[in-house]
Amino acid sequence: MTYDFELFVIGGGSGGIAAARRAAEYGARVGLAEAGRLGGTCVNRGCVPKKLMVYASHFPEQFEAAAGYGWNLGDRSFHWPTLMNAVNAEVSRLNDVYQSLLDKSGVQLFRQYARFVDEHTLAVGDTTVTAAKILVAVGGQPTRPDNIPGIEYAITSDDIFHLPQQPKHMVIIGGGYIGSEFACILHGLGTKVTQIIRGDKILRGFDDELRSEIHGSMQQQGISIIDCSEQIEIAPTADGVTVRVATPHSETTVCCDVVSLAATGRQPNLNGLGLDRTGVEVKQGAIAVDAHHRTTVPHIFAIGDVIDRLNLTPVAVKAGRGLADTEFGDRPTVMDYNTIPTAVFTSPEMSTVGLSEAEAIEKFGADEVQVYRSRFRPMYYTLPDIKVKTLMKLVVQKSTDRVLGAHMVGEHAAEIIQGVAIAVKMGATKADFDATVAIHPSSAEEFVTMR
Repeated sequence: MTYDFELFVIGGGSGGIAAARRAAEYGARVGLAEAGRLGGTCVNRGCVPKKLMVYASHFPEQFEAAAGYGWNLGDRSFHWPTLMNAVNAEVSRLNDVYQSLLDKSGVQLFRQYARFVDEHTLAVGDTTVTAAKILVAVGGQPTRPDNIPGIEYAITSDDIFHLPQQPKHMVIIGGGYIGSEFACILHGLGTKVTQIIRGDKILRGFDDELRSEIHGSMQQQGISIIDCSEQIEIAPTADGVTVRVATPHSETTVCCDVVSLAATGRQPNLNGLGLDRTGVEVKQGAIAVDAHHRTTVPHIFAIGDVIDRLNLTPVAVKAGRGLADTEFGDRPTVMDYNTIPTAVFTSPEMSTVGLSEAEAIEKFGADEVQVYRSRFRPMYYTLPDIKVKTLMKLVVQKSTDRVLGAHMVGEHAAEIIQGVAIAVKMGATKADFDATVAIHPSSAEEFVTMR
């Protein structure tokens, strides 16, 4: 049978575009459907605009540090609309870049929604197309918990980039990385922030010592964190909303102008796809795939947030390119989900690769795990006498001396761990780290001088 396309991609996010372009490079006829803006969550509502806001939020500390180095900066103020206009202009520029990349690669772009008619046929707007292979890369979307009365008065993380005015007081419900990042961003920009979490610490799933370090630092900076919440109610007022929080020991009411549900979770964006017209299996709200990102229908694949495996943009991009290499380039590739570095852009920043201390102990036993750590004030903060600490940590297997995990809380953590991740991925030992000459003076040198 002859098909209109050898590969049709549903979704124009980073992963879908990467797969489409790589397949086209191999000479495949490729189509891609995206009704919204190109670039997906990362470019439009996630990594890129968020990181630009992170940069903006760091200037108050930099102004303070500058005084310690002899600079007199005078009066200063922050203008929210200027930042938002600049951020959204950059997002628009990146959309144009993605459009240009698709045009140059020869991928045929459809600016409509696509849904399955059958396992080889898609309705794309008013058009019907057929494809030999189909890739689902539609990403995810933020969810609103239905057990919070007044939830309709809250916004999600997607909406923050389009607020016309800076919130005076924002309540963030949730202690995940998105909520914690926005708590730090908005606090740095001058918004009063209250963060409500269910557990006793933010950032569940990361190394406990790093979680405690960031949790305490955020509180020290002035972010109010209400932990162990059991019941939340939201109600409108003339000036905004009130949020009532009940914990095992107290009940608190917070008055604010904006509530953000930035970290109450995300879910795969499956609505309207027509998967019920196929044999594709959905498990726990996500598309089930094998090691090659193949669904239960052999010619239908899925990558990125829609499989809810490890929802990171570089993971989706690598998976998309590997899929194209396998299916069209005769270069079989299996995505390795182990030892993937990640970062959380809180203040202070955190980055990590490999096993946490608890994970290492669970896997190998406490007698097999040796932990090395260094906690210090970076040189940058000595002259302005700012009380900022950096924490670095190596988790090592005793019998093999192999570094199982590397973790950092502090300035430039992501930049530093990206390089360290190469060594961890290659199976470097603590002796290899020790044999590496340090760059002095730097914070990164602590990773090769720990004793």
